[in-house]
Amino acid sequence: MTVRHRRPRPGCNGIRVSGRCTSRICRDSVPFCQITIHRVRCLVGPYFTEKTGYPANPKTIGEMIRKRRLDLGLGQMEVAEIVGCSQATVTNWEKGHGAPRINHMAGVIKFLGFNPLPDGGTVAQRLVNHRKAHGLTQKAFAAQIGVDQGTLAKWERGEREPKGKYAEAVKAQSVSL
Repeated sequence: MTVRHRRPRPGCNGIRVSGRCTSRICRDSVPFCQITIHRVRCLVGPYFTEKTGYPANPKTIGEMIRKRRLDLGLGQMEVAEIVGCSQATVTNWEKGHGAPRINHMAGVIKFLGFNPLPDGGTVAQRLVNHRKAHGLTQKAFAAQIGVDQGTLAKWERGEREPKGKYAEAVKAQSVSL
């Protein structure tokens, strides 16, 4: 099958746009070309500064992931491989249908290049943020520090604070008290 291309009229550049305009309201853009141009968009300049779906000021972890992904020009599948989850999971995070679980937070922080969790004002909040940033469960983090899981849970709820040798063990994990 051969494709025939019409030669542009003199003065036309040959770019295909919508066909002729027959009404009086819609006149030809260029009188000698007799073609009407619709929805012309300049790909540079002040009219093309915003990408569709690009979060300018991300507030959630999902929006932060989407912004970083678009900045790097990656697809959701590549992000999923970096983080260690499925592509559907990344889609749900970006759409705001969920947040990363603890076991994925280390990969998310590696992908973003920073810790998206808010800085804790209290010892309890700092303990929780540190544990989540490293993708640890309470049981695993308690074993690293050398305390019971219930004791760590009380520290994270703010009922108690680490004292003595346990405070030193927490500081050794790079958690400021």
